Amino acid sequence: MILFPAIDMRGGKVVRLYQGDYGQQTTYGDDPLSQAKAFEHAGATWVHLVDLDGARSGRMEHLPFIEAICKQTSLKVEVGGGVRTEESIERLLRAGVDRVVLGTAALKNWSWFESLMGNPTYRGRLVLGLDAKDGRVAVDGWEQTTETTAVELARTVNDWPLAAIVYTDIATDGTLAGPSIDSTREMAEATMTPIVASGGVGTLDDLRALRQLPIQGAIIGRSLYEDRFTLEEALAAFSGNE
Repeated sequence: MILFPAIDMRGGKVVRLYQGDYGQQTTYGDDPLSQAKAFEHAGATWVHLVDLDGARSGRMEHLPFIEAICKQTSLKVEVGGGVRTEESIERLLRAGVDRVVLGTAALKNWSWFESLMGNPTYRGRLVLGLDAKDGRVAVDGWEQTTETTAVELARTVNDWPLAAIVYTDIATDGTLAGPSIDSTREMAEATMTPIVASGGVGTLDDLRALRQLPIQGAIIGRSLYEDRFTLEEALAAFSGNE
């Protein structure tokens, strides 16, 4: 079980959005690298980075910050947001990123995404980002909802060489109201691809509940920044080593 503390970046700052709404932003810091180092010091082995500006513009806006985190920490790095081309994937991998999350690009150009599965370099390095609202997949920084359900897509990629699916229930993201346990379980049971849960974690009990699901890991963000618990406590609760 992997716990991924998240750093969402916008304008070079560490921020969080409420339910994916760019108009409801809270800024928590001015230095993503310092935040990554703090997570590393607390015992994290992975970090989940999101380029929020890139998610809207379609091109990576925070590559220098990503490169710095890869070079100046020992963290394994997962990155999403603004990755729309194979060139972007290659740049991230060269920078030292371990896993690249493809969301909008994959969903809008499915044949292209499927073609990437034939490249042995990408085996176990690509993650499908499925962000859902009422079960239906959203794209373009959550600003558009499609007719396709997350479960349908999870079944489609069942035997693809993906590292994981990051599943985010937009209704819970940034709310601290608790993760969507039922829909996350449904996703995990629908596919052999490992599932990483994202959104809604507000208490240590939320992490304990997620620990009971057949998932690879979970992403946490706002709960850490608002001091609901420490990362050390979260790691212990999620691993069961309390």
